[in-house]
Amino acid sequence: MPEPVVLSPGPEDYAYTFGGRPPLTTVQPGTVVELTTEDCFGGKVRSATDLPSQVCVFPYLNPVTGPIAVAGAEPGDLLAVHFVEIAPTRDHGISSTFPHFGALTGTHQTAMLHPALEERVWFYDLDPKRGLCHFRAHTGDFTVALPLAPMHGTVGVAPAGGEVLASITPGAHGGNLDTPEMRAGTTAYFGVNVEGGLLAIGDGHARQGEGEVCGTAVEAAMRTTVVVDLVKGAGPAWPRLENDDFLITTGSARPLEDAFRISQHDLVSWTSGLLGLDQLDAYQLVSQAALAPAANVCDTNYTMAAKFPKSLLGRTRAYDGLHDRLRETAAAYLRHR
Repeated sequence: MPEPVVLSPGPEDYAYTFGGRPPLTTVQPGTVVELTTEDCFGGKVRSATDLPSQVCVFPYLNPVTGPIAVAGAEPGDLLAVHFVEIAPTRDHGISSTFPHFGALTGTHQTAMLHPALEERVWFYDLDPKRGLCHFRAHTGDFTVALPLAPMHGTVGVAPAGGEVLASITPGAHGGNLDTPEMRAGTTAYFGVNVEGGLLAIGDGHARQGEGEVCGTAVEAAMRTTVVVDLVKGAGPAWPRLENDDFLITTGSARPLEDAFRISQHDLVSWTSGLLGLDQLDAYQLVSQAALAPAANVCDTNYTMAAKFPKSLLGRTRAYDGLHDRLRETAAAYLRHR
């Protein structure tokens, strides 16, 4: 197979927006890309006393690696990103609470009279060999080992119409979706809005609960391998994902129920098309069979996911089995690297 493209950006190469930047590199469809990403703090939080408000500079938060242009990608196409491997590059991850950020505190959009939350930093020891992520309470002696579950919170393409969006913002272009479904073995599908698509990836999480309630996961720098591909004229309106067991749709908006509606609406449309069902029949089937995990309830937009079991599709395959073909490419890469 062709040699992978290696992308190892320096600090000056990181992007903090989707849109508004030329590509760092251009790849052909079907290319394996090996890349590194920095954590959402830009690597500046190095101890529990390094409060993000003191060591980080807004808006230089949540750096992403890219953009990566895909040759031949045009508006209306589908850009597929299959995650082969995601692995922490350091032996620790970092989480925090912020004074005006998160689901259980007052924010600039949810004005409250109570005092802001205290800013704290938690360090998690990571043990990739044993697949563990160690929580240690800030106050007291409580500790517990959690499963290591690497994923990327921020993945997307350039928005349409020349728009430039901060990397912390999720939307129809992808961005800071913060869904734990964005892990190794998953294929993500994005609608191309500009020539080349301009894919960018960042915001690695050693693990994250659904909803990312406090506003941060176990944030970690990552070494990640993806396979990037292209389907002409098949771009979805909102980001979609697929793994071995589920078709997954996303919606990002405020209020949260509108994000829910977007994800469910797209899942009804997707299953209707795949199974040849009348819209209301698909609506009924999704109502009884789908799951609806929260992705994030803390970002500038909230994100909901909707999951449909692939076991109900029979022999039908999304995008003519693209996910399965990319898995084969990933397996060949892992055998021969």
